[in-house]
Amino acid sequence: MSDPPRLILASGSPRRADVLRQLGLPFEVEISAIDETLLPAEGPHQAAERLARAKASVCTRRGALTFGFDTLVAHGGEILGKPTDTGHAVEMVGRLAGDEHTVYSGIAVADTKRIESAVETTRVRFRQLEPRECEAYAATGEPLDKAGAYGIQGVGASLVEWIEGDFFNVMGFPMQRFLHLIGRFGWSYGFGELVPRAMGNDEDV
Repeated sequence: MSDPPRLILASGSPRRADVLRQLGLPFEVEISAIDETLLPAEGPHQAAERLARAKASVCTRRGALTFGFDTLVAHGGEILGKPTDTGHAVEMVGRLAGDEHTVYSGIAVADTKRIESAVETTRVRFRQLEPRECEAYAATGEPLDKAGAYGIQGVGASLVEWIEGDFFNVMGFPMQRFLHLIGRFGWSYGFGELVPRAMGNDEDV
C-alpha cells in the first residue's frame, strides 16, 4: 500500500485549517503570495477557479498534494471580496441584508505533474438588518478578512436566514469538491486519513 502524500494548504485562512483539522488530516501551511486582482470582464466562477489554481501551482512539492482555494461573493452583478476596513464592512453587510447572494469557492489540487480544479456555489440569504446591527457586527472585527464581510461559522451565523448548498463552501472549503478532487489523484478520505481510492468510483460531483 502506498504511503499517503504530504498535504500542503496553500492558504493562510484559519477557517480552512480548522476544517482540515476537523477531518483529522495532518497538513502543512505554505501561504502563496499571488496577485489576486480580477481580470477585466472576469466572472466570479472564472476568477475563483483561476486564483485557486494559481495558489496551488506555486506551492507544489515532490511527494505532496497541494490545496489552493479562493472564495468570492457575488451580489447584484458585483463581486465582493474582503472589506478594506470596518466602514467598508458595514457597507457590504448592509448591501447583503434582506437579500440573496452567491458564494463561489474555487478549489485546486496539485502535485508536481498536474493540477485539477473545480468551483462550488452556494446561495445564501441574509435576514433584514438595522444599520446599528451592521455596525455592531463590523465592530467585532470578524468580517475584515472574509469575502463578503461575514463568517458563517462565527457570530456572523446570526445574519443568515437560510442557505442552499454546501455549508462548508460558505466557509471557503467546498467539502464535496475536495473529496472528489483527491479521488482524481487516487485517494479517498478514510475518516482521519487518506487511503487509496477503490477502483471504479469515478462519479462526478
